[in-house]
Amino acid sequence: MRDYSAFDRLLMQFDTAVRTVAGKPVATQRPYPAAEIEETELDATGRAHIAALMRVNHAGEVSAQALYQGQALTARNPALRDTLAEAAAEENDHLVWTENRIHELGDHTSRLNPLWYGGSFAIGALAGALGDKWNLGFLAETEHQVVAHLGEHLEQLPATDARSRAILQQMQVDEARHATTAIDHGATELPGLVKKLMQAMSKIMTRSAYRI
Repeated sequence: MRDYSAFDRLLMQFDTAVRTVAGKPVATQRPYPAAEIEETELDATGRAHIAALMRVNHAGEVSAQALYQGQALTARNPALRDTLAEAAAEENDHLVWTENRIHELGDHTSRLNPLWYGGSFAIGALAGALGDKWNLGFLAETEHQVVAHLGEHLEQLPATDARSRAILQQMQVDEARHATTAIDHGATELPGLVKKLMQAMSKIMTRSAYRI
C-alpha cells in the first residue's frame, strides 16, 4: 500500500472525521447483515430500548474510528498503518449498519458523537506516539472490551429481534479478529490500571449515549 506523506495522512484524517461525525462514512462492499431478515413486531418500550442499545454501539464505533485514525496518524511503521486502515474500513461498515438499524427503529444517533470522536482521536494519537507495540496493545485491549460489551448487548436483545442480533454478531466477529491481528503483530499487554481506566471511560460513554 502507498506510504502517504504526513500532510496527506492529515488531510485524509480530516475527511474521515467529517464523514464519521456527519454520518457519511465510506463503507466497504460487505452486505448489510440484516438485509434478508424480516422485521419483527416490537412494542414502543422494546423499540426504544433496542434503538438506545444500537445508539450506544454506533457511538462506540465513532470512538473506534477515531481511535484508529489517531493511532494511524502517529504510528511509525507503514505496515502497522495499513493494518489500522484495514480495521478502520470494517469499523466504517459497523457505523453504517448501526446507523441503518437506528433509523429503522425510528430513532437518532448520539448527539454527543463529535465529543466521542475528538476525545478518542486524542487518545489514539497518544497511544500511537508511545510506540507501535503499545499502540497495538491499546488496540487489542479496546477490541477485547468491545467484544465483551457486544456480548452484553446481545443478551439484552429480545429473542425476536433477529435483525439487530445479526448486526451485533457480525460486529463481534470483526472486533475479535481485530484484537487477534493486533496480538499477532506484537501487541504489548497493557497494565491493569490502564485497562480499568479504559473500562471507566467506556461506562461514561455508554450511559451518556444510551440517553443522548
